[in-house]
Amino acid sequence: MAVVKSNLIKQLSKNYPNFLKKDLEKFTDIILNEIKKSLKRGERVELRGFGVFSGKIQKARISRNPKTNEKVNTPEKKTIHFKMSKDLFKILNNEKK
Repeated sequence: MAVVKSNLIKQLSKNYPNFLKKDLEKFTDIILNEIKKSLKRGERVELRGFGVFSGKIQKARISRNPKTNEKVNTPEKKTIHFKMSKDLFKILNNEKK
């Protein structure tokens, strides 16, 4: 099962019943928008205990259309790189801290 924003908000509202649902939605929107803006500016985003998001530039290249074998010019583009924290790595691999 994938984590969907609406399910995340439902879980937050269960854990924090004193907050209104619309406030929790605004809160998650603000956090996600700040992460997007930081990555767009070329900054890295570090969430302690979770991981680091950073932007990388993929160089322009000549690629191949697998269906027709035709050469296609692929322009330079930005991608996101994620490196998980050691804590998350240990949790995923069932290791003790």
